Amino acid sequence: MSASPSVPADSPPIVSPGGATALLEAYRPGSDRFLATPRHTFLGSGTAAEVPHDARPVALRVREVLDARRRAGDPAPVVVGALPFAPDGVPALAVPRSVRRAPALREDPLIALRGPDAGHPSDWRIREVPAAGRYGEAVAAAVRRMRAGEFDKVVLARTLELTSPHPLDLPGMLNRLARRDPGGYTFAVPSGPGRTLIGASPELLVARRGGQLVANPLAGSAPRSGELAEDVRRAAALLESPKDLHEHAVVVDAVREALAPFCTRLEAPERPTLIRTATMWHLSTTLTGDLTDPAAASALDLASALHPTPAVCGTPTEAARAVIAESEPFDRGAYTGMLGWQDAEGDGEWVVTIRCAEAEGTTLRLFAGAGVVAQSSPDAETAETGAKFRTFLNAVGATL
Repeated sequence: MSASPSVPADSPPIVSPGGATALLEAYRPGSDRFLATPRHTFLGSGTAAEVPHDARPVALRVREVLDARRRAGDPAPVVVGALPFAPDGVPALAVPRSVRRAPALREDPLIALRGPDAGHPSDWRIREVPAAGRYGEAVAAAVRRMRAGEFDKVVLARTLELTSPHPLDLPGMLNRLARRDPGGYTFAVPSGPGRTLIGASPELLVARRGGQLVANPLAGSAPRSGELAEDVRRAAALLESPKDLHEHAVVVDAVREALAPFCTRLEAPERPTLIRTATMWHLSTTLTGDLTDPAAASALDLASALHPTPAVCGTPTEAARAVIAESEPFDRGAYTGMLGWQDAEGDGEWVVTIRCAEAEGTTLRLFAGAGVVAQSSPDAETAETGAKFRTFLNAVGATL
């Protein structure tokens, strides 16, 4: 996974062994905001200021809030939180009252220790929205329309609603997610009144550090196998899959086209590589660039230019959005939006909000999607969403 820029804070980093896991253990739902990246771990507590919701570009609103905090005496304010998939959705972005930070979780030797148990699978009541069969029908309908030339790709999602008879153990879920994939992007942030967005995304949308940017689009996936030879076979097959390579190329081309106007240099390798999570293989391309004018292109300016990529929406974008609205019987909310942080200098990083759930009361809503192209199979795409659900199902001790 691509490296991310550093996170400023109002306290020195905890550099002793166990510093990152100490922040993980300290997380408490409600006002805390936890984010672990491949470079840093940080925990924000309380709320000093919220980013307002209005018609102005969100990057402008974030810049104004950060400037106001700095004028008020905050030496290193940082905005952290989530933006929804819908362009007119309400953001959940705020400046924490205090921030503690540490090195990356993957560098902390204590992260290898076993986390808290996940409880009993029988405790959960699970409802599929839509049911797997209905989801497959939606995929088949989209494939027919693509073969008729209406659009090129759409990402269709489904959800699992998990209800527990007990209060949700969000710190325990976060702990298990972080220990399962300590090299990814693990998060838990408030997403609305009484709601928490929690997950572990593998995908960096864009990071900015000074005059440089990094983007790491993922598209094209295959489930992992617990048997080593089969796992290697699946990885090799993904690297040679015409369907997945085409899907990946569409996303990389879209990212390159969106970022090129901001750059004097923008480079990407000719062929994708592989990254893995605990449950999935993904085709991955890392793009790097030099900004023409860093003062005019904050991390969130860049992320807003990219969102939504074909990896989470489809192409052409507006046609894909319309198909999503027709096909998905739920509101995506923060799922396939973006989540991250930004400081007053414009540095920051934003990840694609996938492998996530939204918690409210005693209910968790899990999300998973698959990229549908003209060569897609309803059964294969349904199986892919099932494999992606496993990231969170494993963290809560539930089975589908």
